[in-house]
Order: sequence, then structure tokens, then C-alpha cells
Amino acid sequence: MSFFTDLAHQYIDGEWRPGKGSWDIIDFNPYNGEKLASITVATADEVDQAYRCAQDAQRAWGDTNPYDRRMVLERALRIVEEREAEIGDAIVAELGGTRLKAAFELHLAKEFLRESVQLALRPSGQILPSPTEGKENRVYRVPVGVVGVISPFNFPFLLSLKSVAPALALGNAVVLKPHQNTPVCGGTLVAKVFEEAGLPAGLLNVVVTDIAEIGDALLEHPVPQVISFTGSDKVGRHVATVCAANLKRAVLELGGNSALIVLDDADLDYAVDAAVFSRYVHQGQVCMAANRILVDRAVEKEFTEKFVAKVASLPVGDPAAPGTVIGPLINSTQADAISSLVEQAVAAGATALLHGRADGNLVSPSVLTDLAADSPVLSQEIFGPVALLVPFDGEDEAVRIANDTPYGLSGAVHTGDIERGVRIGQRIHTGMIHINDGTVHDEPIVPFGGEKSSGLGRLNGDAMVEAFTTQKWISVQYGRSRFPF
Repeated sequence: MSFFTDLAHQYIDGEWRPGKGSWDIIDFNPYNGEKLASITVATADEVDQAYRCAQDAQRAWGDTNPYDRRMVLERALRIVEEREAEIGDAIVAELGGTRLKAAFELHLAKEFLRESVQLALRPSGQILPSPTEGKENRVYRVPVGVVGVISPFNFPFLLSLKSVAPALALGNAVVLKPHQNTPVCGGTLVAKVFEEAGLPAGLLNVVVTDIAEIGDALLEHPVPQVISFTGSDKVGRHVATVCAANLKRAVLELGGNSALIVLDDADLDYAVDAAVFSRYVHQGQVCMAANRILVDRAVEKEFTEKFVAKVASLPVGDPAAPGTVIGPLINSTQADAISSLVEQAVAAGATALLHGRADGNLVSPSVLTDLAADSPVLSQEIFGPVALLVPFDGEDEAVRIANDTPYGLSGAVHTGDIERGVRIGQRIHTGMIHINDGTVHDEPIVPFGGEKSSGLGRLNGDAMVEAFTTQKWISVQYGRSRFPF
């Protein structure tokens, strides 16, 4: 496909160039196995070039009037709007996203670009009093300089833009490394959008590479002051460790094991709709997905029947077909892992109300129940179309089960009493929780992030200013200070 081959390059200092590594990343369509493109990986030297030219370009960009920076973001938004159909097709082809998922991702991407337009004008300074006579304390918000961004495969276009656009709006330069499975949608497509929007050369660089080639060069390099990483908690821990050793700030958006709680007074039909979407959107490859669906025993039977019937009706197949809800997992490794997880759970005593089967990278939905309280599957993130139904007796047990996980990203509570839901939500150790809604939400001005193993820091709105700027104190002594010697 020419769309992919045209973007199958490194993008460094405003130039499209081949990588200098000794091997290629092959970009495949996960549904039909079609080869979309091959990209020769970037080397550690090319990562160094990307960071150095970003550092050089940032000096002038940081001094640029924020109203002028805002215009670049406005043009980027218009380009995405004008090319929405083409970008949607790319999301379907490269990551197996359904048409519904592609539309969902593009909607959020445009919302975050709109917020980034405003973010350029958000930083403000302060004048603070001093105990020293004649002194004025000025506190400035200034760009951190260069930001390294590492994005995942599940929502690559959105989650790259989510850090790249605010960092640029706030006066920084960026080096972006997309996931190897989505090098175009998560990387070079983003570069192309900003190139067409008139972003000066060097301010956004995309290196398509792998740790096998560059090791920790992307993290250890002395230029970037902030690393924004979205991905698994295992890799996130490594990123945090390397950043700490090099005195860098790490913003980490990691995995989850969210619980959707259905109380005895919930609207069951509505709760079923919310739970099915929360578990199976993008084949369950979403960090906020409702891995565990906790149901009060008083309504367990009715909820389970309705839930299983709805899941069984979900169309599985070609993500390009308009009616498809369940498309392929990103690669065969993920598909095999999900199939093995279901088999192991059933072998350990779980009941499969639906037993999904694999056909290539297509894995049909599974619904498991009768899980032992100590079942390993209850405490891990499941990045695939598998739902776990867990009964409970009363609010206290629901809260205990919801908190019995190393993760704390999202969650939901369904109830006929909103304030009851809020009280329960306040007891669950998670960064985000939604009353009478799904678990999968992201909004441009609301702080987004998790607790425990689900990450460090927050993104969105004012949190972007915290993430991608720093404070600088300049004092002015209008009189004369007195010194002790």
C-alpha cells in the first residue's frame, strides 16, 4: 500500500531517510497478514542525531510567541479532519481496529488536538512575596526542553498525539518512538501531519527502532528531560528505573485490571451494555478495559444470562467490514497468549460460559466464571476478549475484590443510587472511576492516570503543563541585601 510505503522511513531533522540499522521492522496487517511496509531500524547514533537536532531546534521554538505555536496546532487539526477517512483506513489496516474503533480513536485525537491549541496559552507565572525587604520573586513556567515519547500499539495515533501535541504546544521539541507493530499510525503519520502543518524542522523527530538495536539509548540520552511512556507495567518499571538513575522525569501510563461493579439496584440492561463495551472494545486491547465484572449475587443470574447473550451476538471477523465488533489481536503472540490463558483457567476449574477460539489472530470472545479467589487470572491484565464474571455479597466484598489487584487505573459502579456509587468509588484505589458508565473514558481536560502499578503522574488539561514544563524562580532585589560577611 503506497500510504504505508511512503511513510516507511525515519524522520529526523525534517528529513525522511532510511534507517542505518542492520535489519528491518516488517509492518503487517494483523487480519490478513498483508505486508504493509518494511522499515530499516534506526541505530543509537540516529537516536543521538534526533535528540541533538531537537535540542538545537527547541531553543528558537521555546522563544516563539505561543500564539504562533498555536497556529501550527490549528493546522494539524485541520489536516487530521481533512484526511480522516484515509487515517481511519490506516488504523483498520495496521492495527486491526474495527471501523467503530477507528472512528472512536479519531474522535479523541481531534479532541486532544483542540485542547492542545488552547494549551499553548495555558502556562502562567506568579509573583510571590519575600521576607527580604525590597525583593520580588518571579516564578516562570518554561518548557522542559526535549521530551521523549514512547507510544503503544493499541491506540497509536491518539496516544502519540496525546503527548506530542501538548509538548510541542508548550514550547518543547519531541523525539517519538512508536511501537514496532504500529510504526506508521503511531509514528511517521504523526510526523507527516505536523510536517504539512508547517512545524519547523527538528522539533518532531520519529525513530522507528527496537531495544534490541539501541538498548536504553532513548532513555539514557542526556538531552531529554522528560520521558512520556504508555505501555505495560513491566516495561514501565524499567523506564522508571532508567529515568531515575539519570535524574529524568518519567510520566507513565501503564496497564490496568479494572473492575466494573454491578450493584443489586442497577439497571441491568444498561449495565450489560456498559460492561460488554468496556470489556470488548478493540478486542479488549485497552488498558482501561473491564477485565473483572463484579455482580451482586441478588442479580447475578439475570445479569449473566443477558451478558452472555449479548457477547455471543458480537460479530467477529474482518475489521474493515462495517458491522464487525471483534477484529484481530495485534499479532500471533498475543492471540496465542489469550488462548492459553483461557485454557489454563478452565483446566484450573473455571467455567467457560463462552469459550472463544482462535483463527489466526482472530480470537472470539470468552466469558469465564466460577474462578477461585486466588486464581492468577483475576490479578493480571488481560489484553484480549476475555471477561471474568465474579459474584459478590454486599458492598464491602465488592470493594475488597475490586482492590485485590496490583493495578489501579479505571473502574465503574452501576447503581440506582448515584451517591451510593460515589461512596463506593471513593473506597476503590484507582485513578479514575465512573458511576453508571463504562470503564473506557478519556477527556482532554480531566486528569488521566492510575495508582499502584498503573502508572506515575497524570496527563490531560493542566496536568500537561505540569508534565511538560518546569518552574523557574527569578528574584529581583530592588534595594540592597545585607550579607553576614
